[in-house]
Amino acid sequence: MMSDAVKAVILGIIEGITEFLPVSSTGHMLLAQRFFGLGEGAFWQSFVILIQLGAILAIVMLYFTKLWRVALGMFTNPDDRRFVIGVLLAFLPAVVIGLAVGKYIKELLFNPWVVCFTLIVGGAILLWVDQLELKPTEDDATRYPVMMYLWIGIAQCVAMIPGVSRSGASIVAAMLLGGDKRSAAEFSFFLAIPTMIGAFAYDFYKNRAEMTTDHIGVLAIGFVVSFITAAIVVKTFLTYVTRHGFTFFAWWRVVAGTAGLIALALGK
Repeated sequence: MMSDAVKAVILGIIEGITEFLPVSSTGHMLLAQRFFGLGEGAFWQSFVILIQLGAILAIVMLYFTKLWRVALGMFTNPDDRRFVIGVLLAFLPAVVIGLAVGKYIKELLFNPWVVCFTLIVGGAILLWVDQLELKPTEDDATRYPVMMYLWIGIAQCVAMIPGVSRSGASIVAAMLLGGDKRSAAEFSFFLAIPTMIGAFAYDFYKNRAEMTTDHIGVLAIGFVVSFITAAIVVKTFLTYVTRHGFTFFAWWRVVAGTAGLIALALGK
């Protein structure tokens, strides 16, 4: 039997690695729960959402200078103000859809069979997009057209289906709408900030009764591990996709989804 501290470390690593890669952190968490007995029970289901804040703070740290400049300039600089409005527009569809049907999505679709199928389908889509001869017209995520932000936000809603990948959906949408690979990845990071902070706040409030002082240490471990892991992954990911694209991550999705289906078919 694994101790809670070891579970927290493993789940923190999974969260930090997968949150900003187009491979679906939720999907990987569900598969880890199904096949390795990680994250079972009400507390652990909340745990995997709460430690996302650690990954988000890694983004804030890495982009602090840019984010601070935007925060200072949004009242005086039209470009900074437009970017803030763009992020809010992109965030809005997830709020509306999440409040309207989020409960039903969790009840109906949060199972390993769905995750495995969507991992494979998402991998195929990522391979297709990566091989298109796209001609990017936008190379700065803070200067996208306003309507482009909204369409990316609408696309992100598809990721409410586990296994799709929030970052993957927003990256694919941004690339199809004219963004280059690096700016598409960067905007998925920026969009994650309000999206995941909102999810954190909502889940913490909803499950506050489950949180006791006994859980503080375990949460702290998961938080710190996800923060450190995400900081390393984000810097490496941007350099890698700029040079090599998304093929590796697409195939990872296909292999992971196929292996999961085989295991499920064998009754694992």
